[in-house]
Amino acid sequence: MTAVRPDTLSRQAPAAAPFPTGFLWGAATAAYQVEGAAAEGGRTPSIWDTFSHTPGRVLGGDTGDVAADHFHRYRDDVALMKRLGLQAYRFSVSWSRVQPTGRGPAVERGLDFYRSLVDELLAAGIKPVATLYHWDLPQELEDAGGWPERATAERFADYAAIVARALGDRVSLWTTLNEPWCSAFLGYGSGVHAPGRTEPAAALRAAHHLNLAHGRATEALRANLPAAAQTSVTLNLHQVRPLTASTEDADAARRIDAVGNRIFTGPMLTGAYPQDLLADTEHLVNWRELIHEGDLAAIAAPIDVLGVNYYTPTIVSAPADGGGDTRNDGHGSSEHSPWPGSEHVAFHLAEGRPVTAMNWSVKPEGLYDLLTDVAREHPDLPLMVTENGAAFDDAPDADGRVHDPERVAYLHGHLAAVRRAVEDGADVRGYFLWSLMDNFEWGYGYAKRFGAVYVDYATQRRTPKSSAHWYADVITRHALPPAADPNV
Repeated sequence: MTAVRPDTLSRQAPAAAPFPTGFLWGAATAAYQVEGAAAEGGRTPSIWDTFSHTPGRVLGGDTGDVAADHFHRYRDDVALMKRLGLQAYRFSVSWSRVQPTGRGPAVERGLDFYRSLVDELLAAGIKPVATLYHWDLPQELEDAGGWPERATAERFADYAAIVARALGDRVSLWTTLNEPWCSAFLGYGSGVHAPGRTEPAAALRAAHHLNLAHGRATEALRANLPAAAQTSVTLNLHQVRPLTASTEDADAARRIDAVGNRIFTGPMLTGAYPQDLLADTEHLVNWRELIHEGDLAAIAAPIDVLGVNYYTPTIVSAPADGGGDTRNDGHGSSEHSPWPGSEHVAFHLAEGRPVTAMNWSVKPEGLYDLLTDVAREHPDLPLMVTENGAAFDDAPDADGRVHDPERVAYLHGHLAAVRRAVEDGADVRGYFLWSLMDNFEWGYGYAKRFGAVYVDYATQRRTPKSSAHWYADVITRHALPPAADPNV
C-alpha cells in the first residue's frame, strides 16, 4: 500500500444497501485466547504460555491457562453461534496441541479436538475456517531460535501438512498465518508479545522466515487438500497516512508502509521485497544472505483469498517538532520500537475521533480506503475482512444484560465502509467480527473485552451483548439496518 495521501473523510454508504450474494458472515477467535486446557491432551507450552507465566509480562499476571474454556465448552459455543445466525467460524489451531514439540508425529488427541469442533460446526450449518498459526509457537522451537531461524519455516510446513491431512475433508478455507507483522515485530522487536525479545535484526529475520513459512505451508496445503479447497493468509495491513502533506511526513508514512505492509505484500503478492525497505534496513540485516535462492518463488505461491484485518488507522509524522508518540503506536507501550529502520517516526490519533478502550481511533473510512487500495493494486485477488472490532469497558446491568452501543456504532460504521468498498469495485467476499466472545487479550490479559458475547470468567457464563443481537439482525437482513440501533 502506497501511503502518500493525507487523511481524508469519506461519505457513508446507503444504510439499506444489501451485501453481495454469497457474502459470508462470521466471527473469529484464536486458540490461546479462548481454548484454555493448557496442559490437557498432550499439549505442551507455547511461547504464550511461557510469556504469560513470566512476572510482569501480562497485565494483572493473567494467563491463558483457562481463558474462555472453549476446549470444554465448544459444543455450547457452537450452539450459541447457530442461534446468532453465524455462517462461518474462523478459529485457529494450537500448534502445541497438535504437534507439541513442533516436530515429529501428531498427537491424535489434539487433532481429535479440532475434528470434533469442525464436525459440530458442520452439523450446525456453520462453515469452519481454519487458521494454522495465531502466534502460539511451540516453546521448544523458540528454544531452538524461533522465527529468526530458517528451520522454523520448514517445521511449519510439516505441521501444515499434518493438519491438512486431518481436517482437509471437512475444512475448505485455510489460512496459513494470522498477522505475521505482530509475530515478527511485537514478538522480536518491541517485546510486548511473546517471546518478548527486543532485537530489531531478529525481527526482520523473523519476518522473512514467516513469509517463507507461509509459502511452504501453502505448498503443503495444496499437496494435501482437495483441489477445491482455498488457501489464504491474513495480514493486519496498516492503513498508513501522513499527518500533513509535508515531504517529511510523506517519507515517514513511506517508511512505516514499507515495514508494516509491503514487507509482506511485496514477496507474497509480487515475488519481491520493496527496494526502499531493503535500503531502510540494510544496516540491520544482510538481505542477500538472508534470502536464499528459491525463497521468493516459494513465498509468492498463489493464494485464493487475502484476509485483511483492520481496527484503526495509522497516522504518522516526522517527529521533528516533538509532537506525537514515537514509542506507543497503539501496539502496547515499550521503550523498544517495533519498526526497525523507522524508530523515530511519530504516531498520532485521528483528530476529533472517539477512541476505544485500547486508545485506538475509531475511523471506519480507513477500512474503506484500505480495501479499495488493495483492490486497486491487486484487482484479481478476492478479499475478506477477517478481523474487525473494538474493545470497550462492557459490564452487565442490574438485570444481567450487557448493552454496548459504542460497539454497535463501531460495527455499523465499518460495515458501511465495507459495503461502500464493494460498491466501488472491491471484491470483498466476507466479514468476520472480532471477536465472537471476550477472551485473553494478549499483553492486556482479561482487562480488555472485544467480544460480541460477554464472558464472566469466574463462572464462564456467556451473555450475548447488544452488539451480538445487532449483528445477528444484520446477518438476517444481509444488509445494514437503517441506523445503528443498540437496542436491536
